[in-house]
Amino acid sequence: MDIPRKPRNRRKRNLILAASAAALFAAITFGLSRLRAAAPLVDRGGLWTDTVKRGPILRGVKGPGTLVPERIRLITADTAGRVERIPLRPGAQVEPGAVLLELSNPDVMLQALDAERQLAQAQADLINLRATSDGNTLATRSSLATLEAQAADAQRRAKADQKLAADGVISEVEARQQVERAEELRSRLDLERKRLGVVAGSGKEQVAAQEAQIERLRAVVAFRRNQVDSMKVRSVDRGVLSELPLELGQWVTPGALLAKVVQPERLKAVLRIPETQARDLALHLAAAIDTRNGLVQGQVSRISPSANQGSVEVDVSLSAELPRGARPDLTVEGTIEIEKLQDVLFVGRPAGAQAGGQTELFKIVKGGDEAHRVKVRLGRSSVSTVEIVDGLAEGDAVILSEMSQWDTTDRVRLR
Repeated sequence: MDIPRKPRNRRKRNLILAASAAALFAAITFGLSRLRAAAPLVDRGGLWTDTVKRGPILRGVKGPGTLVPERIRLITADTAGRVERIPLRPGAQVEPGAVLLELSNPDVMLQALDAERQLAQAQADLINLRATSDGNTLATRSSLATLEAQAADAQRRAKADQKLAADGVISEVEARQQVERAEELRSRLDLERKRLGVVAGSGKEQVAAQEAQIERLRAVVAFRRNQVDSMKVRSVDRGVLSELPLELGQWVTPGALLAKVVQPERLKAVLRIPETQARDLALHLAAAIDTRNGLVQGQVSRISPSANQGSVEVDVSLSAELPRGARPDLTVEGTIEIEKLQDVLFVGRPAGAQAGGQTELFKIVKGGDEAHRVKVRLGRSSVSTVEIVDGLAEGDAVILSEMSQWDTTDRVRLR
């Protein structure tokens, strides 16, 4: 006989299953929240690493530059003209007085001839003026001599007539007329003497004025002759013709650059130091110049007072003999020594790091398989190293390469 079964409690079973599922989901969620995100993998071969060390470092700054002659003679045009002849080209050795090029200008020649004509005319006028002045003086002296004789004779006659009038031989009127004539001649004599002084003085002044005019014309003639001579452009110093940017038939204006003569054995280095590294520069600091064919020692002789396009221009005078191949405008690289630091903690200079600032570096840990981000405070820096103030210890290995692509993570794995 069949025995009827009791129906199962489906609702109870469903509740048990739902509670189990919820517990399992909570356990999985809790476990996942306790797991760390997987660190990105970085190829070790493409990284630049270094180890923190302790010891002395030499602070310095580095910059590119060129070799420049210490003495450069720029030769400019004194007058306008057309280039007619170029006997020498850049690279030629020149001596003082060597003709570099010749110009022509008919107007300058005509001006020189006109100045010489005016000088000759002025000199002829001076001769005539002297002759006229001497003639006037002599004529005045002759007239004066005549008056002196007449006055003396009148004076004698007046005295004689006065005596005769006193004896009653002639009348008082006749005697008085002779006295008045003597006085008249004496007055005329005084005036003639003054006229002689005026004539002589005036003649001297006219001659002096004409002589001054001649001197001015001589200066004009000398200037015009110099202009004519300057159309043969000559070297002033001994050296090498560095530039001559002209061609035959070219017209040049006064003041235009015609040539440049340099002394290649006396060169200096002109460096361009980044303005962010130039604050500690000072005169007389030691420097080393790399000419790609050897190092040359020198010292800072000039620092530009202003920055130009992000760099400061620094002149370095060279004390040692230059290697073979050194020449003006040769590209060089210079290192200027700022100071030597003793017993400091240092590492290679990270990419983009600034002296005295703070940066973040990846420190290599766990046997070199991982690197963790740490904050590092930097101190003074040199060309290739930087002082560590805080954040790293001696022996720590760090990554110095650019790691900006991993800014969102604090650790990376190395392979």
